[in-house]
Amino acid sequence: MLTYGLIQEAADRLKKRVRHTELIASPPFSEQLGHPVLFKCENLQKTGAFKLRGAMNFMTAHPRGSLAQGVTAASAGNHAQGVAFGADLLGIPARIFMPESTPPQKVQATRDLGAEVLLTGANFDESFAAAQQDSAQHGTVFIHPFDDPLVMAGQGTIGLEILRQLPEVDTVIVPIGGGGLLAGIVTAIKETHPQVRVVGVESAAAPCMYRAVRDNRISEVPLRSTIADGIAVKKAGQATMPIIRRLVDDLVLVEEEEIALAIVALLERGKLLVEGAGAVPLAALLNHRIKGNLGRTVCLLSGGNIDVRTLAVVVERGLLAASRYLKLRIELADTPGALASLAADLAALRANIHDITHDRRTRGVMLGSTAVLLLLETRGRDHAAEIVAGLQRQGYQLAQE
Repeated sequence: MLTYGLIQEAADRLKKRVRHTELIASPPFSEQLGHPVLFKCENLQKTGAFKLRGAMNFMTAHPRGSLAQGVTAASAGNHAQGVAFGADLLGIPARIFMPESTPPQKVQATRDLGAEVLLTGANFDESFAAAQQDSAQHGTVFIHPFDDPLVMAGQGTIGLEILRQLPEVDTVIVPIGGGGLLAGIVTAIKETHPQVRVVGVESAAAPCMYRAVRDNRISEVPLRSTIADGIAVKKAGQATMPIIRRLVDDLVLVEEEEIALAIVALLERGKLLVEGAGAVPLAALLNHRIKGNLGRTVCLLSGGNIDVRTLAVVVERGLLAASRYLKLRIELADTPGALASLAADLAALRANIHDITHDRRTRGVMLGSTAVLLLLETRGRDHAAEIVAGLQRQGYQLAQE
C-alpha cells in the first residue's frame, strides 16, 4: 500500500541515484495565460523520463540476492529505459518486452543500457502479458510500470521536490497513463499541502483513468492512435485508481492536435523538447481544459524521449493545426502564365510556397484546366485567413485541404 512514509523512504534511496530535475519558470506562457507557469523538467532526467525513479526505487528496496536471476518488465519505452539503467547500475540482467510498434530510438536506447529487448505484441497490453509469462518461467522479478507501491513511491518523489522548490505552489498538472505517476505525486503533495490543487491530464485517445474514475469501475477501453504513446494504456491500475479518485481534484482530456501544438509551443517558446505524454499538461492549459483560478501552476514535463521521425511529423501536424501551414487546392486554366500569375498573387499576399504540385489528371477537373495543390507557409491563423480571402477576391476557385 502506498503511504507518505514510503515516498520519504524512496527519496532517501534515490538521493544520489536520480537527478533532482529543474523547476523552470516560463515568462512567455505565464504572460499568455495570465498566471505564473513553471515546468518540472523530468524530460531532463538521466534516462529522459521520470520512470527511472520508480524502477530504481523498486530495485534498491529489494535485497540484492532476490534480484540475482534478473528483472523483467514491459514498456512502450520510458519504463524500459528506467529498468535497464537501474539493472545495469546494480549489475543484474534485465529482459524488457516492448510492443513491435515501439519507435526504434526507444528500442536502441534500452539495448544501449545493457538490457535484452524482446519486441512482442501489437500494443503495451500484449507485451505486458508476454512479460509476466516470461518472468514466471525464468524466475525473474517482474517490475510493474505503474501498479506497485514501490514504483508509485519512486514517482512520488517528484511531488516532494516540487514542494521544496516552490512551497507556495497552487496547482500541479500531471500526465496520466496507468496512474502510477499521478498517484505518487498526489499522495506526496496532499499529505502536507492539502490546499494544492492536483489535476491529471489524459489523451482523449486513451481515456482509461478518466472513465474509471467517472464510473468508479475499472474496465478496458479501446485505444486510438496517439502521439502520446507513453500514456496509451487500455486499463487503469487496480492500486492507482482508488488513490486518484480519492485525492485528485480533477481529470481532463486533451485531443491529438492540442498535444501536437503543445510540443511545438514548448520547442519554439520554451526551448524544451518533450514527447507527446510530456506535453499533455501544457495542452490542457493552452486549451483552457482546467477551470477556475490556477495561481502558481507547475506543469510536469514527464519525458523527452521522442523519435526524430515522429518529431518531424508532429511538428508538421502542429504547424498545420496552428495554420502556420496552409494546404490549398486551386483549379487553374492550363495556359502559359497562369501558374506565374498565381505565384505573383501569393507573393503579394506574403505567402511563401513550401510545396506545389500540378495535376491535370485529378478527377473532376475540366479539360483545359489543371489542379494546383499548394502547401503555403503563413504567419498564423489571421494571415492564413487573409490569404484565402485575398485569393477569393482575385476570382480563384479554391478548397482548403
